[in-house]
Amino acid sequence: MRKRIASITKKNSVFKWRSHEPSRLETFSDAVFAFAITLIIVSLEVPHTFDELFEVFKGFFSFAACFLIVFLIWNNQNIYFRRYGLNNAYVTFLNAALMFVVLMYVYPLKFLFVLLFSQGVYKEHGHLINMIRDEQQPTLMYVYHAGYATIYALFLLMYLHAKKKAKEIELSVAELFETDSFIIINGLNAGLGILGILLVFFLPTEDKGSTGLVYMLIPVMYSILFSVRGRKSRKLFGEIIEKPS
Repeated sequence: MRKRIASITKKNSVFKWRSHEPSRLETFSDAVFAFAITLIIVSLEVPHTFDELFEVFKGFFSFAACFLIVFLIWNNQNIYFRRYGLNNAYVTFLNAALMFVVLMYVYPLKFLFVLLFSQGVYKEHGHLINMIRDEQQPTLMYVYHAGYATIYALFLLMYLHAKKKAKEIELSVAELFETDSFIIINGLNAGLGILGILLVFFLPTEDKGSTGLVYMLIPVMYSILFSVRGRKSRKLFGEIIEKPS
């Protein structure tokens, strides 16, 4: 599976593969990601009434959103190992930290999307109950922003380590250029999480729950960065660097 997904990403990439088969570390990571997906969906039950069925549909939408996020994290990790083939103690530590964060944030992530798709309420014995109080929203957003920042900070450290090992793994000039692009984008993503934390801290209480809108900057950020880096790449190498998943 990892090899097939990576082969799709390999097309039009300046990178050559340095790892063709999953290592034990990647196999362990796959098990962790599979467990995380299980935790997201495990609470779904067969509905007995139409009202329960409608509630389950809400769960499907939240599951889809959570699945997409977990898949993107998995795919980024997969591409990293395929490209650089690094499997030393430092990368193992960073990967273990990444797996820990993914597992820790499965339920907060699921809660957040259930909250969004259910308009903040759930039914219990026929009564509508608020899922969260206004004064609890800042804490939820702190947790979400911190998780986002941590995940991309770990990817940032992994790519910085790959750059440090450039001679050892024989990165070409073009590969080093694209590595720098991923260092920048992971740094910017981590910065978005930190910006979200700062907004929660400084904004009035009634606006703290809307700080998630900061992630609307992601498409703009990617578009500008890879447009600039793409032009520079074409000038230097005659190739368009590949955008990350």
